[in-house]
Amino acid sequence: MAWIYLLLAGLTEIAWAVGLKYTHGWTRLWPSLITAGLIITSLLLLSHALKTLPVGTGYAVWTGIGAVGTAIIGIVFFDEPRTAMRLVCIGLILVGIVGLKATSGH
Repeated sequence: MAWIYLLLAGLTEIAWAVGLKYTHGWTRLWPSLITAGLIITSLLLLSHALKTLPVGTGYAVWTGIGAVGTAIIGIVFFDEPRTAMRLVCIGLILVGIVGLKATSGH
């Protein structure tokens, strides 16, 4: 169950990271409230996952999911650069996530 919490925490991290773009520096009410709610939700889910997962593994996987997902959304929806080196770096983060999961013992 901890890995499910961690996956959901990572997905909500992606959502709040993208939501930050729409807050316009926390000057727009509704996008700011939604983003704040997503941040709280993500942290609560992460805290549930860390009840049983090692903190180093859980935190690294959470940030990795957020980083990869946010980078991909930036490429697909915000026309951010999709250079070969950038895609290789995203792939390396994915390899790290899989490696941490495989060696976590949970």
